[in-house]
Amino acid sequence: MKSHLQPFMQYLSEDKGLSPSTLESYGRDISQFMDFAEERGLASPEEIKRSHIMLYLAAQRGAGRAAATVNRNTVSLRAFFHYLLKERLIGQDPTLDMDKIKPSSKPPMILSVEEMERLLDAPGEDTPPGKRDKAMLELLYATGIRVSELISLNVEDVNTDLKYVRCTGSSGKERIVPMGAMAAECVARYTAGMRDKLLRGNTEESALFLNSLGGRLTRQGFWKIIKKYAREAQIEQDITPHTLRHSFAAHLLEGGADLRSVQQMLGHSDISTTQIYSGIARKNMKEVYETHHPRAR
Repeated sequence: MKSHLQPFMQYLSEDKGLSPSTLESYGRDISQFMDFAEERGLASPEEIKRSHIMLYLAAQRGAGRAAATVNRNTVSLRAFFHYLLKERLIGQDPTLDMDKIKPSSKPPMILSVEEMERLLDAPGEDTPPGKRDKAMLELLYATGIRVSELISLNVEDVNTDLKYVRCTGSSGKERIVPMGAMAAECVARYTAGMRDKLLRGNTEESALFLNSLGGRLTRQGFWKIIKKYAREAQIEQDITPHTLRHSFAAHLLEGGADLRSVQQMLGHSDISTTQIYSGIARKNMKEVYETHHPRAR
């Protein structure tokens, strides 16, 4: 079955024009399902029935996977079996009319301003990796860009003099996002000398943020970095890179930013997606009022 994975990925890249991060997600989802199928003696796509896919998705839910993760796997499997049917490699699509599960309404995780400051202050800046990590965390919080957008940045995408970042979302749409003076200063200090030390002579590499081998930092690499600094900052919540994006949006709205501007900075196509942060901001402002106003109680 795995012999069909590479042609499928090429089809997604060339015919569908999907971004590298989206392709990575599809590839990972399909590979995990193939491992699941092979463990049960299913070697050919023709052997896969709807019941096998339902069993796999149920196993994911049983393992505590979020609804969004299970739904993404459903989408990946739909695309894969649709491709196999299109290529006449199977006679029937086992994912036909398969429903996604209803996502939970759990609010996004937001760090307080004090927690955010502890996290941003955690990296030491006396080494190239420390200077890089400080710049990445400051840039994420200053712009609200996704981690996939962060690691995709090239040196020329960030202008520290004019204080803006040019990034490309998963849909391929480019947007310009402003950044604050602190983030601009941290990125400038990193690029002024420390990035060259990480390059290890690989002068053709255009990536802004590099790993220890001089290549582009990966999503998995950044996950390890943020987990490390969350522990050092003694943040009890199990944060992810997206926590900085959530905190960026909520803190902007708490500070009085208008919803439409935050939508544009986040790159949301629908403003209803951005409105979840508005509710959080209103709740926090109510808490501040009740705590500090002399006649609030």
